[in-house]
Amino acid sequence: MSHTFLFIGQDMMAVARHFIVASTIGLLLSIISFLLMTESQRKFLYRKLQNMSPLPAPNQHQSSSKSPTEPGTPEKKVPSNNPAPADYKDIFPPWRRDALWSAARSSPLAQKDQLHAATDGFVDTLFRDGLIPFTADYRNCTSPALTYTPMGISLSEIAALGDFPNYAELSGVPLPKAYSNFNIETALPRPYRPFRWAYHQTMSLTKLEADWWLELEKSYVKRITERKALFAKNGKQVLDYLPGSELGCKELMEMALQFLCARYPQYFSLTYSAEKGHVFHNRLLQNETVIRDMHPLHVILENVPEDFAVMVRNPEDGYYYFRAGLLCSSLGWTVATKLGLQLKEIHKPIPDYKEKMEFSMDRYGLFIFS
Repeated sequence: MSHTFLFIGQDMMAVARHFIVASTIGLLLSIISFLLMTESQRKFLYRKLQNMSPLPAPNQHQSSSKSPTEPGTPEKKVPSNNPAPADYKDIFPPWRRDALWSAARSSPLAQKDQLHAATDGFVDTLFRDGLIPFTADYRNCTSPALTYTPMGISLSEIAALGDFPNYAELSGVPLPKAYSNFNIETALPRPYRPFRWAYHQTMSLTKLEADWWLELEKSYVKRITERKALFAKNGKQVLDYLPGSELGCKELMEMALQFLCARYPQYFSLTYSAEKGHVFHNRLLQNETVIRDMHPLHVILENVPEDFAVMVRNPEDGYYYFRAGLLCSSLGWTVATKLGLQLKEIHKPIPDYKEKMEFSMDRYGLFIFS
């Protein structure tokens, strides 16, 4: 035991001698470097030293607020500098009333007359008082001419436009170009690299490429089969809807089918007959879907391999709520756990969402949701 301690003591003495020699050499080099500096370099060094925080005296008690955070100690919350919660009740998405007649340009004369009669009844001053109630089914409203969507279009005007109206004119987003040489048997998904640069927590906004809103690939049939099996097994965990989402679901379904027919005309088409109404023909699945026979989200489930969440504006506060969804690929949550929640409530588990993103998301949502 004594031999061991002696060995350690001798070793420590050697280390101390080396430390003294190295410190002396370092001090000499520092003095030489200082002497070789120009006057301007010396002034710059003085300024730097003055800006440095003074070290506490050896016997001075250091405040615990300055001490480094110990492992396991909760990090202090930094006060948020975000604006106070805004009142969005009187803020609405951009109106599209000017697009009504453009959308009806190719409609039959009788339909144009119906639209003309509906638009003549528009009263700007009654718009705010006539907003469709949050949980109301648009088909059951008793005064459609005086009931409006947040975009200023009355339910009578929507009825006059009919099913599958010209959404390219109504939304301002053109239909995609036909992909005539597309071959589903060899199609691969386009590369997606969201983290090519340093990651920052933002809304990650990117410009929509109108031709690539809905993409198909060679696994299309397999994916549709898997999604239908997920719904059969999990039901409302995957697909569900609340009252008040009927119009939003219908518009989403019609836009998706219009896109598929325009982008891939060799595989999809839409027909109308007095007997069945609108029928969607899917040559990849070798079947047809009678639109009026099922809920719009089920039409999407049967034909579109994408996830969707329908957000609806509540006229009572102007915020948007998750009212319907078809989500087969969500990670760590399901439709059932989020349905009915406000945008900020949906994202509550996300670190720093409230401090960094909540205000921007709510404000931007006013202009992208309809």
